[in-house]
Parts: sequence; C-alpha cells; structure tokens
Amino acid sequence: MTKLEHANITVPSIDAAIDFFKIVAPDFNVRADKYNVKGEYRWAHVGNNDNYIALQEASQKQQPQDNRTPYFDYGVNHLALTVSDIDGICAALLKREYIRNGELSDEITRKRVYFFDKAGFEWELVEYLTQDPKQRYRYDEQA
Repeated sequence: MTKLEHANITVPSIDAAIDFFKIVAPDFNVRADKYNVKGEYRWAHVGNNDNYIALQEASQKQQPQDNRTPYFDYGVNHLALTVSDIDGICAALLKREYIRNGELSDEITRKRVYFFDKAGFEWELVEYLTQDPKQRYRYDEQA
C-alpha cells in the first residue's frame, strides 16, 4: 500500500507553523527542530508515527517571494488533513484569527472546511463520518 509519508514546505516562520499544527493536529509532535549544518536556515519535522510535515524556513541569504496564484498557476493548491472534532478545531482556529476559506461543508459522509495558516497556505480539514471506504470517498451527495 502506498501512502504519502511527508510534504516539505518552505515557511516564513516555523514557530507559526507549529502553532497551527497544535490546533489542527494535536497528535502531531515536533520530531526534529534544527538548523542546517551551515546554520543558514531552520528546519523541523512535525507529525506522528505515520506521517509528517517537513518545514523549512526560507534561507537568510535570499528574499523569498510568492508570485504564484493558487488554482491558476502550476503547483500545490492545498493539503488536506483528516481530523477529529472538526467543529472544535474550527472554533479554535477562528478564535486565534485564522482565516476560513468558505463555510463548513456538512456532507453525507464527511465534514470539510478550508483554512489559511499564517503563511497563507491553504489546508483542507476533513472529518469522516464513516469508516467504510466506499462511503468515505463518495462523489455524490445521495444517501
């Protein structure tokens, strides 16, 4: 079976990224938090025993830019995390002034919502209401 082990993301602040993950993924731990050998940039791995997000701060030698328009230019548009208690997570994110992109989608077999972290990355949060794979990954809205 193939599964995604990790995604590597360059962020403006590892501390801000870790704060976001503490809310949306409370089972994630900081597995490593270091500087590269030359001390030019900080990196961290945040996750659990099955997968993680590799975070890297932009190199101090360069001025980072984000000229990409999501959903228009080539590249990653969002990453999705399966979560428990999506309603509680939404409340906690809104309380901390994270920006929600759209309303909570309350579907037959799942609830979904999109949030931007402090770096502007979009994250889809999904809570499945069934363990049956045939029902979890439905593409219709009929019962």
